Amino acid sequence: MKQTSEWPGEWLRGVLGFAVLRMLDDGPTYGYAIAARLEEAGFGTVKGGTLYPLLGRLEAAGSLTVQWRAGQGGPGRKYYSITEEGRRSLGEQAASWRRFAEVVDGVLTGASATPGREPERTTDSAQREDLRCHG
Repeated sequence: MKQTSEWPGEWLRGVLGFAVLRMLDDGPTYGYAIAARLEEAGFGTVKGGTLYPLLGRLEAAGSLTVQWRAGQGGPGRKYYSITEEGRRSLGEQAASWRRFAEVVDGVLTGASATPGREPERTTDSAQREDLRCHG
């Protein structure tokens, strides 16, 4: 599934860091390959001006390491590897994201994301319910 601009930039900025860490959890790779995998996964085109500064921030945070590897018949590349700190961070962020997505889904569907709690009915939804039952 290939998308080029379906997702608002604000959404992508919120998840790109842990999406990159997830890609690196599969093994070391280089920036262009990360961008290609993100595009393949449906994130759309992630430009170098977005990806490489993010990789630098993740390195500074201790979430990944960088190793220069000579190229075979071409220029060398920086390979990125996730660290144990990066794996810990990925786990925490993924869990937080799932909870947040449940809350957003609850708001959008009018249902409560809180287990065991009935959704609050607005006047409009109560009136529609009454029309269905009594109309």
